[in-house]
Amino acid sequence: MKFKIPGFKREAVSETVAAPGRDVRDLIKKISDVELYTKIYVEGLQSGQHRSVFKGQGIEFTDIREYVPGDDVRAIDWNVTARLNHPYIKEFTEERDQTFYLVPDYSGSGSFGLVVPKYERMIEICASIGFAAIKNNDRVGLCIFTDRVEKFIPAGRGRKHLIKILNTMTEFVPESKGTDISPAISFLSKTVKRKSSVILISDFYAEGYRKPLKIMKGRHEVIAIRLTDPRESELPDVGLIELEDPETGEQILIDTSDESVRIRFEESVREADEKVFNSFKRCRIGCVDLKTTDRYDIVLKKFFSGEIKRGV
Repeated sequence: MKFKIPGFKREAVSETVAAPGRDVRDLIKKISDVELYTKIYVEGLQSGQHRSVFKGQGIEFTDIREYVPGDDVRAIDWNVTARLNHPYIKEFTEERDQTFYLVPDYSGSGSFGLVVPKYERMIEICASIGFAAIKNNDRVGLCIFTDRVEKFIPAGRGRKHLIKILNTMTEFVPESKGTDISPAISFLSKTVKRKSSVILISDFYAEGYRKPLKIMKGRHEVIAIRLTDPRESELPDVGLIELEDPETGEQILIDTSDESVRIRFEESVREADEKVFNSFKRCRIGCVDLKTTDRYDIVLKKFFSGEIKRGV
């Protein structure tokens, strides 16, 4: 059994496996199930809850009317009130139109998964968010990245457009196996002019993305969905295995039956995890931690419950 770790003391382990054959028909069936579930889930919500999540890009002033008891005093127009010697408030209309960009990491670790490959869970997550968005008549776009931007689809409305995005995700084969989030973040910051909600999906073990992330946060809402596999956080007790450091190419044999080796590895993973979450905390960006063994609908429920805090 061969494992690949990006720095034993700094990052998690990923098993080096051949990319599984993608059963497109099975994925299409799963996407159909996601669409049905999302439709039922969204329609079952109260409209107020829906608005609190898909809240658009702000509010627009529309009119002034007399104040009545129970109105929000913060909306009082003090200039008009002073002129007319009677309290008046400003009325606003919420801008409901919103744009989402789905930004999944298609690097080499995407094929890894103890039960379900990461890329497959990513597709389900993107489908659930996408179907909820188009149900609200919002725009959805796609930016697939590895250590570069591999595929970009500008945001659009409607089911046909979303199906195009999901088909692309299902069939896409990236050119690179490397991972670097910075190029994708910089690309979106420069390319997407309209304020959008950018949903990054990765394990975020790559480094050096904090500065461009802060720049993006100044222009867009940012949500991080951290997707890892349970096998990445612990070494199995299977005796000798080969480890490879991708930075140096050095390969070493270790004995996983040695408990001290497993403990040191788990400690290094915890340190790496803390580093990831601290990075997002310092950037004031909401991050939800998911495993490949979790269901896609967890993300949807966290969206609508308000548990996922957006970096604005």
